[in-house]
Amino acid sequence: MARRKEPTARQQRLGTELRKLREAAGLKGREAAALLGTDSAQVSQIEFGTAGVSEERVRRLAAHYACADAELTEALVAMAVDRTRGWWEEYRGHLPTSFLDLSELEHHASYRWDVDFLHVPGLLQTETYARSLFAYMNPDFPENELERWVEHRMRRKVIIGPTSATPYETVIHEAALRIRIGARNGQRVQLARILELSEADHITVRVIPFDLDGFAGAGSAMVYAGGPVPGLDTVVRDGPHGTVFVDAEAQLGRFRTLFRKVEAASLEPGRSRDFIKQLAKEL
Repeated sequence: MARRKEPTARQQRLGTELRKLREAAGLKGREAAALLGTDSAQVSQIEFGTAGVSEERVRRLAAHYACADAELTEALVAMAVDRTRGWWEEYRGHLPTSFLDLSELEHHASYRWDVDFLHVPGLLQTETYARSLFAYMNPDFPENELERWVEHRMRRKVIIGPTSATPYETVIHEAALRIRIGARNGQRVQLARILELSEADHITVRVIPFDLDGFAGAGSAMVYAGGPVPGLDTVVRDGPHGTVFVDAEAQLGRFRTLFRKVEAASLEPGRSRDFIKQLAKEL
């Protein structure tokens, strides 16, 4: 297979998981190379995601590494044979690579959790809200570039639309609901959109109010995407140096715990809707 110049996060994840299996088996790259009839450089390229790997090779490697998790093996095989060129590929070269990787991650996610404290989660944003947010963050953007960012964000919503209906849970702090990213009326429309979406059976919206005692979880903002098996879950976090995709099992376990703690601190869905309705009346 031809070497990739810019592997996607999903392609890199496949390589990472194969490397984890090899290391857990106590084997060197040259031993895996001998099994495949290739050299160590090719194994390194596979593990870095810069080279593809066939279904047959994934199965041979998993067996050689004594992987006892049949579901994980099948999930890795599915990743290896997937040749999807999704709608997000239209934006390659025009948007940050992390945007496209997130779109691909969402497309394959079995469920999605969000926690946000300062902004309405992207999947719930109106076009007006997203435009105001991007324009503020990127004041020098030409109009056509700004519209491309907004269009991409709106298209991402397909995963929670009726045709996909990916199970989606989000916890939003009151601060994110009160901060007026744009005009007052735009914020009112945004709250109405959240209420509308929250009525869907596959969407759960919870709110953390300001007056909650003993809440110290404001540092746990995250996007959590469920994989086909728990070991292939992914957390996405925005930091000062860009977007980070987290896949280490110990960290994933920590973020699962954090989400449940934040969820437990929030208002239940019915009370959350009432809370948002009251905020809308105050605008």
